[in-house]
Amino acid sequence: MDRLKAAKKAAAAKAKPKESAAGLQQRRERDAAALREKQKKKEEEAAAAASKGGGKK
Repeated sequence: MDRLKAAKKAAAAKAKPKESAAGLQQRRERDAAALREKQKKKEEEAAAAASKGGGKK
C-alpha cells in the first residue's frame, strides 16, 4: 500500500505546473513589500506608544 500511495503522490506532483522564475521573482517581491509594510506599521505603532509615554520595552 505504501508504494501505491507514494506512486500516486509522485504522479500528482509531476502533474502540477512548476513555478516559473518570473513567478518566483514576483512572489519574492510581493513578500518583501509585505514585510516592509509590516515593519513600517510596527515602527509607527512604537513611535505612537512612545509619544504617549508608554513605550514598549
